[in-house]
Amino acid sequence: MKSFKAIGAVLNYPSAELISALDEIEACLNEEKTLNKGLSKLLQHMKTTPLLELQEQYVDLFDRTRTLSLHLYEHVHGDSRDRGQSMVDLQSVYHLHGYAMSQPELPDFVPLFCEFLSLAPEKASRSMLGEASTVLEVIRTGLDKRDSLYEAAIVALINLGGAKINYAELEKILKAQPEDETSLESIDAAWEEAPVTFGPESAPQDACQMPTRARGE
Repeated sequence: MKSFKAIGAVLNYPSAELISALDEIEACLNEEKTLNKGLSKLLQHMKTTPLLELQEQYVDLFDRTRTLSLHLYEHVHGDSRDRGQSMVDLQSVYHLHGYAMSQPELPDFVPLFCEFLSLAPEKASRSMLGEASTVLEVIRTGLDKRDSLYEAAIVALINLGGAKINYAELEKILKAQPEDETSLESIDAAWEEAPVTFGPESAPQDACQMPTRARGE
């Protein structure tokens, strides 16, 4: 489904290329009937807001708020060694399906994960997305608390996965979340280690040519 990549693109760091592709993204979502009211509002906001302001909003949410991280395994494993093994396992799934990562990002980065799902068989993609539903609900909960329009993109992914949320696991993850740091010094200290990257930086192109950009590009 093109919708996986379309929603993933919306969750990427805003760039001029992304903004120029918003009409195409909207058309993809309309075509597959995955465009909800919240997503329409988010896309309109992105079209009418200055790029610099969009980038600042994105950084404040996803880069400066670790509880809103778009890296799936961070919510489950934190910085433990288990996270590394989970990423290796996910990378193996990517290789098994012939997917080469297109971004200098960790394999559990939601936009990258969504790009992979758009190229895998739909049934398998929905199943894998369903397995991530509880972690996605963690992110959605945080975005809801901040009245962020990005919540609609996460809701769309949860709906596409079609799996029930494990509320016991959800509560466990939410209780274990650290306090969000607010000072620039603490944020820099938390993120000072450069992320490990995997695989080549090129990926097969599908029919819907939407950008999936790493933040900071």
